[in-house]
Amino acid sequence: MDHEQNQGAALLQLLQLLWLLPHSWAAPEAPTPVWRDGLQNHTFLHTVYCQNGTPSLGLSEAYDKDQLFSFDFSQNSRVPRLPEFADWAKDQGDASAISFDKEFCQMMIQEIGPQLDGKIPVARGFPVAEVFMMKPLEYGKANTLVCFVSNLFPPTLSVNWQHHSVPVEGVSPTFVSATNGLIFQAFSYLNFTPEPSDVYSCIVTHEIDRYTAVAFWGAHVIPLGGRLLNHASKLTCSPFSPVPQNALPSDLLENVLCGIAFGLGVLGIIVGTVLIIYYQKPCSD
Repeated sequence: MDHEQNQGAALLQLLQLLWLLPHSWAAPEAPTPVWRDGLQNHTFLHTVYCQNGTPSLGLSEAYDKDQLFSFDFSQNSRVPRLPEFADWAKDQGDASAISFDKEFCQMMIQEIGPQLDGKIPVARGFPVAEVFMMKPLEYGKANTLVCFVSNLFPPTLSVNWQHHSVPVEGVSPTFVSATNGLIFQAFSYLNFTPEPSDVYSCIVTHEIDRYTAVAFWGAHVIPLGGRLLNHASKLTCSPFSPVPQNALPSDLLENVLCGIAFGLGVLGIIVGTVLIIYYQKPCSD
C-alpha cells in the first residue's frame, strides 16, 4: 500500500510540474487534412532530452527523420549536421524557449528522477552501427566516412574510429537525434582519403550497459553473409575476408543469380516432364 502511495505522490508532482509549461506552447488541434495531388505530409521534430549520462543534455531538430541541427549549450548556438545547413543555424529567435526547455528538463531529473528510480521499468536498446561513404569511392580523393548508429536508447554512447586497429584522432563530434518513436540515432563523421589497403572501424559503446557494436569499412571488406556492397560493408564483431578487385556490382550480381536460378527452374520442369512421359509408356513384353 505504501509503495502505491509513493508512486501516486511522485506522479502527482510530475503533473504539477507539467503545468509550468507555458499555455501558449500547447499544440493546437490539428486541422482536418485536405489531400491534394502532389502534396505530402512532412514532420519537423524538436527534441530536448536530459539524463544522468553522457551527454547529460541535448537538443536535436530533424525534418522527416533527417537531422538538421544539434545544440551546443555551452555556446548557446545551433550546430549544423552538414555544412549546407549553416545559414539556417544562425537563427536565435527561440533562444528563450530553448533555455526554458533546458531548465525544465534538468528540474525534472533532479526532482522527479530520484523518486521514480527503481519504480518504473527502464527501456534499453542495443545500438546497431553501419559505415558508408558520403561520396562515391575514388582512390586518392578526399571523402567522408559516416558511422550511422540506430536503435539507440537511452542516448548514452561513445563513438571511436580506428584505422588498421590504430585509434584515429580529430574526429568530428557525434550528432544525436530522436526519431518519431523517441528511439535515438547518431551520426559520426570521419574525413579521410581512401586508399586500396584501407580498413576503418567505427566502435560504438553504449555506456549504460557497456554493449559494443563495431562496423568496418574497407575497399576489400565483405560482410559475413557474402553480399557485395559496392566497396563498403558493415560487420558486427565478425571476421572479414577479401573480395576480388573487379567484383560485380551488387545489383548486377543479384540479376545474374536470379537469371541462373530461373534457368535451372525451367530446366528442371523440362526434365521432369520428359521423365513423366517416359515412365508412362506401356511396357512391352
